Amino acid sequence: MAIDLKSMNHSQLSELIARAQARQRELVREKAAKLRDKIHALVEAEGLGIDDVLGARAKRAAAVRKVKPKYRNPVTGETWSGRGKRPRWFSAALSAGKKEKDLLIG
Repeated sequence: MAIDLKSMNHSQLSELIARAQARQRELVREKAAKLRDKIHALVEAEGLGIDDVLGARAKRAAAVRKVKPKYRNPVTGETWSGRGKRPRWFSAALSAGKKEKDLLIG
């Protein structure tokens, strides 16, 4: 199936790209599912459990721990844990002359 890209306009190309990317994600999910099934079959064939092979650490590593907020926006009530990129409201407050300690919660 040949597609004549030169005859397509911008919206047609965007739609084609979106559909191709969706199909690509679908193929990755299918491949991962097949691989996961193979791994489970191998583990079961050896008479082991998945925890025996991967250990309990695998479960703990997958769990995401929520961090308590450290700073609060006095105007909107938004919070930030102090981790990751600074939110815009935090940077704006600092630019406006506030100090970090002024935005601390409790």
